[in-house]
Amino acid sequence: MSERPVGTAAWFETVASRTVHAGFSTVRVDTVRTPDGDEVEREIVERPDAVGVVPVTDDGRVLLLKQYRQPLGRYQLEIPAGILDVQGEPIEDAARREVVEELHHRVRDLVHLTTYHSSVGWSDERVHVYLGRGLTPTAPPEDFRAEAEEAHLEVVPLLAADALEIARAGELTDAKTVIGLLLAAPHLDR
Repeated sequence: MSERPVGTAAWFETVASRTVHAGFSTVRVDTVRTPDGDEVEREIVERPDAVGVVPVTDDGRVLLLKQYRQPLGRYQLEIPAGILDVQGEPIEDAARREVVEELHHRVRDLVHLTTYHSSVGWSDERVHVYLGRGLTPTAPPEDFRAEAEEAHLEVVPLLAADALEIARAGELTDAKTVIGLLLAAPHLDR
């Protein structure tokens, strides 16, 4: 079997593709021919990129959001985040907007921590994660209306060390939050 470096053109061939659902996410089914000549079907969820921010106050607290998540049927602690749903909006502007909308704070400084794919086995979604510092309380824009789950968010301030501890202990299970906290850790000791 020949080895190809990661990121090179695949030797799998998409021979057919059909959309089976178009809504908040698009679901398509691809028929893929494998190197052995077999054909398999793969369901793919197409999603816009998203952004998340690890917001840290000047006194070293991480502001997490307690948000209801229907797929789990329960509340989850998460960093402020959202999809890039404003046409042409730069990623950093979207990060700042999400912090204002969900946390009601402005962020002065953003440090890009990483960009990752949420789950490459079923989705093309990428998440851009930032560390946000220099938080200042502010009101959301007058034309912004929190709806559904976002209308019932609760801000949970935690000492950075405590947030990291519960992430490492597996008590936080949201990927963007765990990834963001762990990658922000070296910055939080400064």
